[in-house]
Amino acid sequence: MNTQALFISATLLLTIGVGMTHSMHRHESSAEPMLHVRTEFEFTVHAPYKTVAPLFGAEAERVWASDRWNPLFLHPQPARDIEGAVFQVSRGQHQATWVNTAFDLNLGHVQYVYVIPDVMATLIDIHITQPNAENTKVNVAYERTALNSAANNHVRESGEDDRNSSKTWGDDIAKYLAKRQ
Repeated sequence: MNTQALFISATLLLTIGVGMTHSMHRHESSAEPMLHVRTEFEFTVHAPYKTVAPLFGAEAERVWASDRWNPLFLHPQPARDIEGAVFQVSRGQHQATWVNTAFDLNLGHVQYVYVIPDVMATLIDIHITQPNAENTKVNVAYERTALNSAANNHVRESGEDDRNSSKTWGDDIAKYLAKRQ
């Protein structure tokens, strides 16, 4: 990991730590523990690795995720997919700050950490492989942790949504690739 990515990751972890410390103080009076959910899914894209792998960068994802995905890049400018990229995503009343903690297409590894302050911290770990020249296999793992017990339902619901993402992601990428041909 380069120095800049290390600095950005450390800053994000510090932010998470401050939020968790704040939440832990409130949690001391609550009997409910913070929920942690891990979900995994995989799918196959019927296209070569060199076409599919770059699509898991936050900037490149715009082409297949339609209006559901509109990151505001803070770094780098102009926006591009690199390890250490920092961007924000708004959904409903929440704004999340994301850091791309791994972007190594040679190894087929893309990873993100994002935090919704005082709600949830999420790790998304993507592994991309090429079982043969015409297909690309994608494995995605989400780990979500509530930052306060009031967010447990949000974490639980997000985990349930994650379980159903395989078909959505696969279909959206396939539609995009079909339009390109």
